Amino acid sequence: MELLQGGGVWLVTVSLMLLGLVGCVAPVLPGHLLIFCGALGYRLMKGAEGGIAWWGIGILFALMAISQVFEIASGSLGSKWFGGTKWGAVGALVGGIVGLFFLPFGLLLGPLAGAFGLELAFGKRKTREAVVSGVGSVVGTVSGMVFKLVAGALMIIWFFVDVWAVG
Repeated sequence: MELLQGGGVWLVTVSLMLLGLVGCVAPVLPGHLLIFCGALGYRLMKGAEGGIAWWGIGILFALMAISQVFEIASGSLGSKWFGGTKWGAVGALVGGIVGLFFLPFGLLLGPLAGAFGLELAFGKRKTREAVVSGVGSVVGTVSGMVFKLVAGALMIIWFFVDVWAVG
């Protein structure tokens, strides 16, 4: 436990948070979870005198949960925003999940193909409308990725503000 004395706690915490921020962009790492674990680990290792309160950990958990929900739903929301039917939204969601197995291109091509395919097959849409729905799913997915990065940065900022300014 000598490593965790003094600067070792900060080394572990900052490493997890930086790795988590990378994970907000790289889909193979659970970005927000790593950031949250860094903050929670800091609280558990330093205790109450470490500066971060349990309610601060709760705020970080809420940011993590909101970001995850938005990330999952973003392709569907984009499809609907661009005029897609419920079939396009379902297709974007399913395509996004399947696309995770075909990184990195599957992240964008999965929702596009899913929305396009289900709009044509079940939504009874013309090709142009199905393409617009598919493009909407890509716009939504990219927006979700940007939101995920911003939420990760906000989590890190909140942690340091809570440790140094609030605590």
